[in-house]
Amino acid sequence: MRTIDTSVLVVGAGPAGLTATALLARSGVPTITVTKYEGTANSPRAHITNQRSGEVFRDLGIEDRVTALATPHHLMGNNVWATSFTGQELARLMTWGAGTDRRADYENASPSRMCNAPQHVLEPVILDAAREAGADIRFSTELIAISQDEDGVLATVRERATGSEYAIRARYVIGADGGRSTVATELGFAFDGESGLGAAVNVWLEADLTPYTAHRPGTLYWMCRPGNDYWVGSGTFICVKPWTEWVMLFMYDPADGEPDVSEEAMLARARTTIGDPSVDVRVKAVSRWEINHLVAREYRKGRAFLVGDAAHRHPPANGLGSNTSVQDSYNLAWKLAAVVHGQAGPDLLDSYDQERRPVGRQVVDRAMKSVTDMLPISRALGFGPGQSAEEGWASLDELFGDSDTGRRRRAELDDAVELQNHQFNCHGVEMGQRYDSGAVLDDGTPYPPYVRDPELYYHPTTHPGAYLPHAWLQHGTERLSTLDLAGNGTFSLITGIGGAPWLEAARSVAAEYGIDLPAYRVGARTAHDDVLGEWAARRETDDRGCLLVRPDRHIAWRSHDLPDDPEQALRTALDHVLARPAAVRRPAG
Repeated sequence: MRTIDTSVLVVGAGPAGLTATALLARSGVPTITVTKYEGTANSPRAHITNQRSGEVFRDLGIEDRVTALATPHHLMGNNVWATSFTGQELARLMTWGAGTDRRADYENASPSRMCNAPQHVLEPVILDAAREAGADIRFSTELIAISQDEDGVLATVRERATGSEYAIRARYVIGADGGRSTVATELGFAFDGESGLGAAVNVWLEADLTPYTAHRPGTLYWMCRPGNDYWVGSGTFICVKPWTEWVMLFMYDPADGEPDVSEEAMLARARTTIGDPSVDVRVKAVSRWEINHLVAREYRKGRAFLVGDAAHRHPPANGLGSNTSVQDSYNLAWKLAAVVHGQAGPDLLDSYDQERRPVGRQVVDRAMKSVTDMLPISRALGFGPGQSAEEGWASLDELFGDSDTGRRRRAELDDAVELQNHQFNCHGVEMGQRYDSGAVLDDGTPYPPYVRDPELYYHPTTHPGAYLPHAWLQHGTERLSTLDLAGNGTFSLITGIGGAPWLEAARSVAAEYGIDLPAYRVGARTAHDDVLGEWAARRETDDRGCLLVRPDRHIAWRSHDLPDDPEQALRTALDHVLARPAAVRRPAG
């Protein structure tokens, strides 16, 4: 059997695998990506794209391509509960920062806007970016066996079209192969949590619902038909393309038997849920899935790493699935590149587990809680198991009636809808990751205290381990974000008006270490002009201090002022963050 050598093997070409591939290819890391599928996703699947993922795509230079194909943020806001599209509206919530009370929070946090980019639309854009960077991506190529030793991994793959097999020897493997990960199974990754907690059906369909949605544009429409109480109602319509393409999602209890998913049955359900028999409905595809609540006990095992659904498996609540997957790869790729290129010690790779596993745990728990937090809406509507449609309609008549009981129940419904902010306006969970690992050098100060709910609200800070805060700058005639000064696969340094010595230190250390380390002075009337004073309000350092920013835009280290020897201070910080052994702490060449 022939053997091919490479530095990194990526197994899987979903959002996580393609993002890792694109980033590694951009960094010049020899990489082979394999997937058993013939191409990218063939159905919508995940769809919410949050601001952090938008920033990753911004770094890859494809943000505009993604947003051009996605439903824009201003059409995502209305979250509607109703008896049907033509029926009685029961409740509404402004979501994803689109409401007047949250819009400023989202706009102040990032240069990127949320969008609704279904997976079958998003993946080809990332694939193009990876190929443009020279990536080697092999579709219809299935991993059938993998093992590892101290020096690397050995994988056997099969070309599905021909049946021929060959081996791939790599220094590292990234398991991005989803919820039934072969990498995780073959290499003995263990998981905590439970699986099979619920079952659901996705029905991808075409139906022009413009008359019922254009005046209340949104991503999610929850249909709660009286007489149907299971979980969150008779069907949730997820917008794929405004307002003609949808995924109809419904839950079911396997204990009651498997549902009829024939085209006839799905058309009947869709028409009942829509409420207008004149609407032409066409079923494109039907799939089933189950609710899991699982996270890997370790994200790294020797030379193997798990990203995306291979590492964390949870319901789609909060729209965190593909976003967390993309961000896993954003964290891991630069570290692998630094180690492969000899710029960092191998211990740097331990920080991937240290940083991303707590995020995975948070996301899995938050998503599961959001699912259970939907149940108070059914209770507030007065729906119950075994209830007839007539009893359900009578409950709604009482709910919206002029009575003490109606007023009490409406207050309960208001509380139940308000609770949904923890799913649909959960900005702190989407944006507020803070890392504590060997790849961060703490400055000995505490994090600023949270002044608002840390799940609902993002609290930007430049404390080491946090993500670089966004602020708008003027660079000539161009408006830039502070985030545009970071990323691109390199460390960067940001200082203020009095920080000129840091610029010289960055040039000297970059040459010594053989790395790119762009450095910028940001302040009033500098080349990167803080014209609005936003950066001065957010930087939390002196005008002569500095921030060392990692390639994933998290703060590696900061100095509040200018030390006697800034070059040595910067060198010490990089040695720590990159886990550089003493043998490589010498001038290059």
